[in-house]
Amino acid sequence: MVFVDSEDSEVIWPLCCVACLVTLLTLRANEKKKRGRRRKMSGDEQQRFSSDGGVHSHSKVEEALEVKSLRRIISAFLNYSDAAEEDVRRYERSYQKLSPAHKALLSEFPLKCQRLRRCISANSYFIMNMLQAFEPPLDMSQDIDTCECDHIENHSKGCVSGEKSFCSGTSASTSGRPQFSEIEHANCGEESNLTRKSPDGRISDQVLAEAPMISESVDGSWSLSPKYTKESEFVGSNDVKTTNNQEALDSFPDHNGNENYSVHDWLDPSFQLNVPLVDVDKVRCIIRSIVRDWASEGWKERDQCYTPILEELDRLFPNRSKDGPPSCLVPGAGLGRLALEISCLGFASQGNEFSYYMMICSSFILNQSQTAGEWTIYPWIHSNCNSFSDNDQIRPISFPDIHPASAGITEGFSMCGGDFIEVYNDPSQEGAWDAVVTCFFLDTAHNIVEYIEIISRILKERGVWINLGPLLYHFADAYGTEDEMSIELSLEDVKRVCFNYGFELERENTIETTYTANPRSMMQNRYFAAFWTMRKKGML
Repeated sequence: MVFVDSEDSEVIWPLCCVACLVTLLTLRANEKKKRGRRRKMSGDEQQRFSSDGGVHSHSKVEEALEVKSLRRIISAFLNYSDAAEEDVRRYERSYQKLSPAHKALLSEFPLKCQRLRRCISANSYFIMNMLQAFEPPLDMSQDIDTCECDHIENHSKGCVSGEKSFCSGTSASTSGRPQFSEIEHANCGEESNLTRKSPDGRISDQVLAEAPMISESVDGSWSLSPKYTKESEFVGSNDVKTTNNQEALDSFPDHNGNENYSVHDWLDPSFQLNVPLVDVDKVRCIIRSIVRDWASEGWKERDQCYTPILEELDRLFPNRSKDGPPSCLVPGAGLGRLALEISCLGFASQGNEFSYYMMICSSFILNQSQTAGEWTIYPWIHSNCNSFSDNDQIRPISFPDIHPASAGITEGFSMCGGDFIEVYNDPSQEGAWDAVVTCFFLDTAHNIVEYIEIISRILKERGVWINLGPLLYHFADAYGTEDEMSIELSLEDVKRVCFNYGFELERENTIETTYTANPRSMMQNRYFAAFWTMRKKGML
């Protein structure tokens, strides 16, 4: 559902959580207006859409579920630096166990640890800026007793962000990739440190991969929030200390060290949760997904996956009108690049995303980016495996490669947050779309047949469905959850189901591609993804 801001004609970016609670986020299309604007829905507007198309009040239990889920997600972002710092300390403990002769052969190792800490600080700086810009759709300061968790879990199986159950520690995203499960390396394209852990951006100046130097050092890692000083230069591997400094929560510095942001109340430590390490791995997946969608280094993957889709849309809809552009839905939109590219092609494009991890990040990039190359992150630092060199592992990535608000989007571009089935299985969506594009999305379903049924239902007669992706079913290995449904079909059976729901196959191909892969890694996971164009049959 697209909402229009009466004050101007800017594109609206709605976010709905799993319960379809909507927050509007404005993407400014005017190049003169550099930053996006947001508005929260009023209390009267905060309604939950029921399955029959009506609405009912957002109940206290539902709101409690979402607040707890969102706190967990925010806590995962905030715990990123602590988890990364613990990895570095583990590396150092292993190094200290070496004999003097072996240490002498690895004399550069302390410097590498120092560089890793700088990279962690840069990533954390971006994360904190992103969280500062986020405006939660709910009152995050409300006092919710943690003992309500069991009641909440029994009340609802799903929760906001792709968490299957807030208490369970498992997750299930429909973002297309990553799945964010224990088999993270299969779904995110990179090795994960998850099984090896103990249970227990921008920076001031450019950090160079060859010999990183920065003018401002970081006095303390970002356990909860950043604490910048100008007191010393980096001179060794131990010049960054772990600290939980309450002062750091009172303000946040810009890249010149000036304190220019006010920390939101919901970032207070009293609202933060201890989250499982799998949640922090989701944050690492988001960082790698930024490269795929919004960095120049991700161009190759975008060319493999997005270009064939864009070319097919261009071929199928040759006479697009600005006054009445064809509508295109992109379920599992992730960080939003494909949906934006489709909009720039002349479609009224809407991305749909379930994961709040993805939505927080995509909203920041789409709405808050002021220039191309504004941020710098270090996405490959979390795995020491399969690196040709340390410089390959510790290399900066700048993003976004384009300024989203200046990209030439078509009026009507929007992003809709929520579960694909819940949002689009509504009578108002029937026959609403000229095209549906699914990229690395179909295998995120518990029941792929239901996905296909809804895609058929929401397409207009003779509407087009373009799909690209593998069949790495996300719930196939969901161990320990007795009632976890997972329908896993072969490609042949998937197409047979499609034909049953009134689709005709027009084009079919196989495309070899990677997914959030490090192009300089010795290991490259490749998919032979199914690529097809199907058309919904018209009524006889």
